[in-house]
Amino acid sequence: MANIQYYDVILKPLVTEKSMNAMGEKKYTFLVHPEANKTQIKEAVEKMFEGTKVKSVNTMNLDGKKKRRGATTGKTAKTKKAIVALTEESKDIEIFEGL
Repeated sequence: MANIQYYDVILKPLVTEKSMNAMGEKKYTFLVHPEANKTQIKEAVEKMFEGTKVKSVNTMNLDGKKKRRGATTGKTAKTKKAIVALTEESKDIEIFEGL
């Protein structure tokens, strides 16, 4: 496995209707590096966002979708998604505040 630094783990936040509803329960959804494990994701969230304390991390691997362009077929890149639950006394993550 490659040596992944904490700032390379979280690629971008995932903003969907379902993930926005989960924010009321202090659950945040991110697209993460495909080789990152749960402990690396927990460490990255706690270091990148001050005052947060992670309770649990759930991950899921998503296969790429089949796409066609004329007669040529291919697949998009596979991704990994992480749902991070924070503890009750933890601060909220600021990047989701204005949404």
